Amino acid sequence: MSSTQDKLKGHANETIGKVKEGIGKATDNPRLEGEGDAQQIKGKGQQLKGDAKDAIKRGVDKV
Repeated sequence: MSSTQDKLKGHANETIGKVKEGIGKATDNPRLEGEGDAQQIKGKGQQLKGDAKDAIKRGVDKV
């Protein structure tokens, strides 16, 4: 998967996670709120993975 795809998936997971967390809070559903938190963390990880791939590519391009 490319760095751009990782970043896009990460952003999508963060957004969906925020929605789930909000719905969980609004409906007093701790399980859904927790799922939202977890999905946001997953999204942040995917974005970091994309950033790391970009950094590696920039480093290789310089050599």
